[in-house]
Amino acid sequence: MADLGFAAANGLAFLLCVLFLGYVSLIFVPYFRHRPTAAGNQHLFQWHFLVPCMDEQAVVEKTVRGLLASFPAAHVWAVDDASEDTTLAILRRLERQDSRVHIVARTAPEARQGKGAALNAGWRAIDEALPAGQPRERVLISVVDADAVLDTDALAMVAGPTFFGDHEVGAVQIQVRVRPDPFRPMNDQPSIPRRQRLLIALQDLEFTGPIAAMQMLRSKTGSVAMGGNGQFTRLSVLNDVADRHGTPWHGALLEDFELGLHVLLAGSRTAYCHDTSVIQEGVPRVVPLVRQRSRWAQGSMQCLSYLREILRTRHLTAGGTLEIAYFLFSPWVQLVGGVVYATLFSSAAYYAFTDPLGVGHWWGGGAWGLVPLFLLFGVSPFLIWAFMYRSRVRPELSLWRALGLGLVNALYVYFHQAATWWAFYRVMTARTDWKKTVRYSQHAVDAALDLLFRPPARPPGEALARLRGSRGPAPSRPRSATSAAVASQSSLARLRRATVTPLQSPVTQRDEKALRGLRGASPSPMSVVFAGVHKPQVDALRYDPLSPPAPPVPWVPDAVRGSEPVTASH
Repeated sequence: MADLGFAAANGLAFLLCVLFLGYVSLIFVPYFRHRPTAAGNQHLFQWHFLVPCMDEQAVVEKTVRGLLASFPAAHVWAVDDASEDTTLAILRRLERQDSRVHIVARTAPEARQGKGAALNAGWRAIDEALPAGQPRERVLISVVDADAVLDTDALAMVAGPTFFGDHEVGAVQIQVRVRPDPFRPMNDQPSIPRRQRLLIALQDLEFTGPIAAMQMLRSKTGSVAMGGNGQFTRLSVLNDVADRHGTPWHGALLEDFELGLHVLLAGSRTAYCHDTSVIQEGVPRVVPLVRQRSRWAQGSMQCLSYLREILRTRHLTAGGTLEIAYFLFSPWVQLVGGVVYATLFSSAAYYAFTDPLGVGHWWGGGAWGLVPLFLLFGVSPFLIWAFMYRSRVRPELSLWRALGLGLVNALYVYFHQAATWWAFYRVMTARTDWKKTVRYSQHAVDAALDLLFRPPARPPGEALARLRGSRGPAPSRPRSATSAAVASQSSLARLRRATVTPLQSPVTQRDEKALRGLRGASPSPMSVVFAGVHKPQVDALRYDPLSPPAPPVPWVPDAVRGSEPVTASH
């Protein structure tokens, strides 16, 4: 009986491997054959950027200013989802400086109900602001994250004849790139630990390789999916979806993919543009990355409820229906595959160590054949993308580095396996909450504050550890007035009483190194803004540890003392 079960598991594992290898082959062909598409006339459309923001003080100003500078004719709608930091204060200042900036401020209890709810608030504000007689099919809404940097040719490319130049196309997704710092060129990225740099490179490889290839296959099958960053949709299509379902975005944790399904089911086409891109900040640590991917996996599981409607609609081709069904079943197949492969591994180990003639006899009796099978199904499908990454995206990589990246990529996929099981646990426990992924640049901002306003009892060098992403336990200490004020802007009484103690503890060599590296570690300029209070640039500070400490400097925000910013100085 045990042998029969082992044989069944072997057969199922082989079937899953063949299915996966076949899918990789299908997506590789259109990716390899891709040719550039033509640009169009962007001036035929009206453009509105929709930027959902929740605690984005580290990046939002550069994103908004970048959009305004790159696309002078566009409007930027920032949806503040009850941020607890200074995001709203930054946005208010930008709104006063430029009439193209519009703020949709959400407050409790409606706020913090998910990204989809925030996007619905922005969509509603845009639609209400436009004249009643303006054709909505010429109004294009672009959803970009608060850390996004769009290529300057993005609008012209998505206005091309194969995209919005075709009136049947209702939504377009562009390529996504990942960098440690999206606001700086590739040859001028910040110096971060090697393991973090490798993890971000793997994310960039994933988005520009297999994910892009999946979208190119979907271009052939008519089932292109929308992503959470760099998606463009006609306002008329969003209104059509809202007429059918109440709002364009709904409650799934994968709200972008859910929107793409609604666009397709409404009879519009979706398209993918690989020839322009949006750059976003990578996730440099494993646990936040797995948490993020678990949210995506759970969202995909939630969207399985649309399967019946997908199978019954006449707006999808047979190929499109099969491709969407494959994607919706993927997390469940990963769960089954995880159990099957774990069972086979355990069985192989059992037979190896219980063979009467020893492990060598077991190996020579045919077990060695597992090695080529593993290389074929478990390594080669992931190794090939590293060489394509070098060929199409990062030609400066050497062959050896590409080989190493490919081998690590074969291990990187196990993060997805962990994320899928995490998502399954959340589904079984009926959990639909989500934790926002903290920006890497926010760690740099926190480290700058610690160096500027550190209490004397703080251990030397701890700010540097936080900057580097240390996961050690936080010391037990009272909160500084700075962190208290940043954490809660709602209490003006607390802010009136708040004071800032300048840097009084000795500056160690490691702290000086951290100060020098902050410009490279954070995409935002280190003129950090807190409730309208402008701090000096960290990299311009010159502190002499031998000089006597300065007296405490009262910190009064703009809301208390007027419009003139208060500058903390030493």
